[in-house]
Amino acid sequence: MRKMAFIIPPFVEILDLAGPLQVFTEAKFNGYEISLEYYSYQPEAVSTSGLPFSNLKSYEEADLREGDFVFMPGMDDKYVRSMSFKAERGFFNWLKACADKKVFVCSVCNGAFAIGHAGLLKDTECTTHWRRIDEMQNEFPSAKVISDILFKKSNNVYTSAGISAGIDLALAILEELKGPLFTHKVARGLVVYHRRSQDHTQQSIYLDYRNHINPNIHTVQDYMIDHLSEENSVEDLAALVAMSPRNLSRVFKDKTGVTVLEYLTLLRLEFAKTMLNNPEFTIEYIARKCGFKTARQLQRILKANKINEQ
Repeated sequence: MRKMAFIIPPFVEILDLAGPLQVFTEAKFNGYEISLEYYSYQPEAVSTSGLPFSNLKSYEEADLREGDFVFMPGMDDKYVRSMSFKAERGFFNWLKACADKKVFVCSVCNGAFAIGHAGLLKDTECTTHWRRIDEMQNEFPSAKVISDILFKKSNNVYTSAGISAGIDLALAILEELKGPLFTHKVARGLVVYHRRSQDHTQQSIYLDYRNHINPNIHTVQDYMIDHLSEENSVEDLAALVAMSPRNLSRVFKDKTGVTVLEYLTLLRLEFAKTMLNNPEFTIEYIARKCGFKTARQLQRILKANKINEQ
């Protein structure tokens, strides 16, 4: 039976640990035969939110073999920078030994620093929380740290960005192991309807372009997000907030930096990328739900966007 071993370090970030763990718990509920195990390099730990853990098994008791997984969640930043963390050479050597016997080593957020101290990031593409990108690159100069990606697989090492990206990573791993249909069932059980791939950036179209305090523009943006399949003409959007179309266009561009049409296209493109992760959806259905006139129009925009990202 495949094992999923979760390390519980001191000052662990709860969601970094619980997010991936819940994915595989839901997978077990749906019939996937895996073993969930928990270890640490300290007998007791307290999370950053004050939740205590006790009677933790030592990582030295773990019997992991080729094809198993070990997850290293994120921790308090001060602890990761401390000498007490960097002095855990026994644990780091164990992580390296796991990788050498083809155990998959995975990290969430700054848990990647443990993988780095284990020597597993040399000439390896990897990522971490966007706030720690520069720090990670400086600490591990031979690593190829990617700044704008949710997670990355390099050989048998997986790294992911902060917090909720651990859920995306776990779902991606589950899809590799059990296929898209099973993973979709698990995602639905978790009420995670909008699955993200490693091609998604750490930025969010739903949060970007919102660094303003104009209530009318926020109202228009919220409406477009909730009504993507509709036409969303400038005239209709302007009427929504009692503005003239010309004034709305001017103020929208001034506050967000993009035009109404550009923002609407970005929203539709993001939603389309998310829906493409669902194997049950046809391209025609996705185009219709996203407000594109035809599937061909959607495919053309997706192709153009991919070219622009290269």
